[in-house]
Amino acid sequence: MLNERLQILVTPLQRQRLEREARERGVSVGSLVREAIDARFGGYSVEERLEVLERFRRMRAKYLSIEEMDRIVEEERNKDADAMLRQVRR
Repeated sequence: MLNERLQILVTPLQRQRLEREARERGVSVGSLVREAIDARFGGYSVEERLEVLERFRRMRAKYLSIEEMDRIVEEERNKDADAMLRQVRR
C-alpha cells in the first residue's frame, strides 16, 4: 500500500531520462523511482510478496484470518523500513 509521499528535486536531464524510461516501459515515473529505490536499498518483488503470503496460507491458514496476515505483513514492512532508516541515519 502506497501511503507515504516523498518530494525530491532532480535536474532537467534527470527528469527527461526518468520520463523517457517510464514512457518506454509503460509505467509511471513514481513506479520507476520506487523500483530504483528497491534495487539500491533492497526490496521485494510482487512475486516474492505473493510467495510469502502463500507460505503463510499453507502454514497457518487454519489459524490466521486475512486481517491477521495483513497485520503481520504490515509489521514486517515497518520493521524493514525502520531498519533502513536507522542505516541511512548513520
